[in-house]
Amino acid sequence: MSSSQATAMPPTIGSAEAALWQLDASELARLIVEGEVSSREAVSSCLARMDAVNGTLNAVVRRFDAEALLAADAADEMRARGEALAPLHGVPITVKCNIDQKGHPTDGGVGAYRDLVADSDNPVVSNLRAAGAVIIGRTNTPSYSMRWHTENALHGATLNPWRADITPGGSSGGAAAAVAAGIGPIAHGNDIAGSVRYPAYCCGLVGLRPSYGRVPSSNATAKGLASISSQLMAVQGPLTRNVRDCELAFEAMARPSVRDPRCVAPAPFPPDSGPLRVALVSKPRNAVVHQAVTAAVISAGRALEAAGVIVEEVEPPDLAAIGDLWSKLAVADVMAGLQPLIAENGDDGIRRAVALWSEVFPRYSAADTLTALGERLLALRNWQLFFETYPVVVMPCSYAPPLPVGFDVQDAAETARVLAAQSPLMAISVLGLPGLAVPTAPRDGIPSGVQVVSGRFREDLCFRVGTIIEAGLDRATPLDPRPIGAY
Repeated sequence: MSSSQATAMPPTIGSAEAALWQLDASELARLIVEGEVSSREAVSSCLARMDAVNGTLNAVVRRFDAEALLAADAADEMRARGEALAPLHGVPITVKCNIDQKGHPTDGGVGAYRDLVADSDNPVVSNLRAAGAVIIGRTNTPSYSMRWHTENALHGATLNPWRADITPGGSSGGAAAAVAAGIGPIAHGNDIAGSVRYPAYCCGLVGLRPSYGRVPSSNATAKGLASISSQLMAVQGPLTRNVRDCELAFEAMARPSVRDPRCVAPAPFPPDSGPLRVALVSKPRNAVVHQAVTAAVISAGRALEAAGVIVEEVEPPDLAAIGDLWSKLAVADVMAGLQPLIAENGDDGIRRAVALWSEVFPRYSAADTLTALGERLLALRNWQLFFETYPVVVMPCSYAPPLPVGFDVQDAAETARVLAAQSPLMAISVLGLPGLAVPTAPRDGIPSGVQVVSGRFREDLCFRVGTIIEAGLDRATPLDPRPIGAY
């Protein structure tokens, strides 16, 4: 691929010369509902795009051409009969390979589970189908979905389409690479420490970690009891190329299910009155922050000010300490259950990464975890009070730009630096708040972005602010996979 091919920008959404795989989900849904294109045409276009780029990226690890085309034909027949059509009617999407999809393995990147075929859909998959989406493939994840980089011995490594030497993120790296390269406008992902937001950040996308309890999830293939940290922090969310698609996908996903007792539908909020106030965190205290990260947050603040938003440089309470709570809640809890499975079934990458985590994290006891639960509740109360004055916070996703491949299996010192850099991702997971990764202008050919955070169930405010931030950006995705140095 030549550098001119690598850097060519796609046609404008809705233009006559744009291939269907280049369009966002909102535009595709409109075209399908209005009969200007068929779902079969949209799905076929994304499958052809998969043919063109997935051999390089390895983002989709199981594809369903025949199944997807049959679903597309059924969607077109519904329209022909004049039936009511759902918001994502006929739109191609992908689903991560660590949740149940009926008739397909829930392998989670683990060879021992390659034949663990689900006999029912996870509720979030059911919700996406009910919204009309057509699933065209399953995306890659690291073994046991517990690394910041996406590779495993079963399916191999996923490459970042922006450049092959930086990570696509993890654990939803396959989802992010697929959307960034045009293999479907929406990808499903999940997030316990940053696994939607970090891949979105690394691949120049929008990615939502919804509020705790907003999107249902339950894997019938899962055995045993859920860990405390999983119950409190694991969520399902979408990755998209723009904010309007993210909102569309979230609304499709966020339908309660009796299979997930955590799931709630909040009462409507009263209309917001007065100008919106945003707290900007460009230079957080007690953190080592790369200058490119600070610049991205400042640029987002300027875009908001230009739109009439009141922006003040002020930090929410105890940001650094809340990031540290993630390990207090998760290490003793998750690692105790996960380490025996990794020892038996894990690949070299996950064994090395988790061994480094164990070396870097303090040895927390069950008593430490119980204390951390109380500290979490206090911190959440303090943030909710902060939101009374500043309903939205714009802050870093990570304190470092997207990291080079191999960073999470290097050594203990690098692992410690990475965990410190990911603190703003983990803090929002601890609090169970909505966090929206939004891209800003790339720097030196590498994606950049910010995290938009609001109070519980206020995804609407995250979308509102994210829309303003992205408004002045040139459209950077979908893009062709780029060789190193083609910038």
